[in-house]
Amino acid sequence: MALVSVSALLASAAAGAWMQASLQKTQPEILAAGLYPGEHAERDSVMLRQNLDLLAEKVGDLQARVIAIDALGQRLADVAGVKNTSEESGLSVNDEDTLSEQFESSVLQDQATDDAMADFEELAVPSGTVWSAEGLGRQLDRLARQLSEKQDHLALLDAVLTQRSGLEASLPTFRPVDYPYLTSSFGWRRNPVTGRHSMHEGLDFSAPRGTPIYAASGGVVTEARYHTGYGKLVEINHGNGLVTRYAHASSINVKLGQVVTKGEMVARVGSTGRSTGPHLHFEVRMAGEPLDPRLFLDQTEAPETLLAKVFGTTDADSPQVR
Repeated sequence: MALVSVSALLASAAAGAWMQASLQKTQPEILAAGLYPGEHAERDSVMLRQNLDLLAEKVGDLQARVIAIDALGQRLADVAGVKNTSEESGLSVNDEDTLSEQFESSVLQDQATDDAMADFEELAVPSGTVWSAEGLGRQLDRLARQLSEKQDHLALLDAVLTQRSGLEASLPTFRPVDYPYLTSSFGWRRNPVTGRHSMHEGLDFSAPRGTPIYAASGGVVTEARYHTGYGKLVEINHGNGLVTRYAHASSINVKLGQVVTKGEMVARVGSTGRSTGPHLHFEVRMAGEPLDPRLFLDQTEAPETLLAKVFGTTDADSPQVR
């Protein structure tokens, strides 16, 4: 909606510029009073002044709309987590030329022309003030440049919001089985098979054999086979280095390379591989490193906090712009 409004304002500015150019072209002829009868010259002069007043009013209206767009952009920036400070890191795992950095560049370019907005304050004067077509033309040209820059600015902000929404959607927050009982938590424990203490890199959900196993988030199946230790295993890549694993299944319901959606059934609970009874072993990994799945399944934290923990951003290096 914001981009549509900007496009409409650009069209209005262009129309105003055309009107100004037309008036500027005819003004010398009209003001050359010696070429016209006095009555016609006076009439045309009045019409010219009325048109210039209307044009000045139009420029003032466009200025007010630009200010409204600035306010809208700031609200959207707040939603996107973009802060008005000096440093910024991108939302993407790739640190080079991120959307957020492009957004920062856009804001800095906007600031380079923000001083010009002060000139528009001159329009807030009594209606009887005399304005020249040339002066109004300069104001319209300046306004058109600002609108064009703000259109690019909002387009980048829209891309940042879209990217952030995609990251939040990739978080594995859907409970993989309908049985909440945990037989083993994430962390160090005594292995029930070997009897030795070792790191348990996931959660074990106790459930009857054949219980449906659901994808915790949408993604692409990267493993769907028997794996030593894991037994029948399904692995789903959710993008940006985030992966979930579903182990010890009795049967697998997806194929390698298949695209799955959040909550889609991918397997059934079993006791294949190194297992002492029917259960689901559920893992979440980021760049190959195990994370505690309860970070996502408990959903006690806001999505922004989860993004910061998973993708390595903090309040100090979250997306920011000047």
